[in-house]
Amino acid sequence: MNVKDKVKGYEKEFSEEGFWDKITSVVKVVGCDLIEKALILYYVLKDPDTPNSVKALIYGALGYFISPVDAVPDAIPVVGFGDDLGVLIATMALLASSIKEEHKIKAKETIKKWCE
Repeated sequence: MNVKDKVKGYEKEFSEEGFWDKITSVVKVVGCDLIEKALILYYVLKDPDTPNSVKALIYGALGYFISPVDAVPDAIPVVGFGDDLGVLIATMALLASSIKEEHKIKAKETIKKWCE
């Protein structure tokens, strides 16, 4: 199953509040690497230059990340976020041409408050 199929339908799960709640509640559990990837995609999503087709895939990937119900439930210790990381990495690979240096910089600046 490719990432587009995996995240299909999860667009409805994404919300600004849900995203920030998830980020702040799991950063200590999942580590800064996963959170940084989610933040990069978030900043690509917020960029007005990002095409709607790219935004649709990001909504699905971030919706998958914040959804409590996915392929491997997040409550399972250690492996619970492995599928989320895989979806975020695959999405970033698909959308690499839409990721700007400024998105990466914003993600690093945002994550500093939790990971220093």
